[in-house]
Amino acid sequence: MSELINAAVIALNEKLDGADFDGSAKFQIEGEGAVRIDGDGASASDDDADVTLTADADTFQSILEGELNATTAFMTGKLSVDGDMGMAMKLGAVLS
Repeated sequence: MSELINAAVIALNEKLDGADFDGSAKFQIEGEGAVRIDGDGASASDDDADVTLTADADTFQSILEGELNATTAFMTGKLSVDGDMGMAMKLGAVLS
C-alpha cells in the first residue's frame, strides 16, 4: 500500500469522525490504489461502492488538503465520477 493511500485513510477518518454517511464511496487514485468510505469510516480497499471517484494523485491530494474543491475538479475534468452522483454530492458535503 502506498504512502498516499495510508495518509488518505488517516485524513479521511479524521474528517468523517462523527459524520453521518450512510452510503459507500471509493476514491480510485491512479497509480496508487483505492480508498473506500462507508458508515464505518475509510479503509484501503478496492471493493465495490455506490460511487467511484477517480483522479490522479496530485488532484486527489489537492482535494484532500482543501486546496481544490471536488466540484471544481469534476467540472474541469480532473475528477471523474462513476455511479450514484447523489452519493458523491453527499460525500462532498460530509468532507467539506
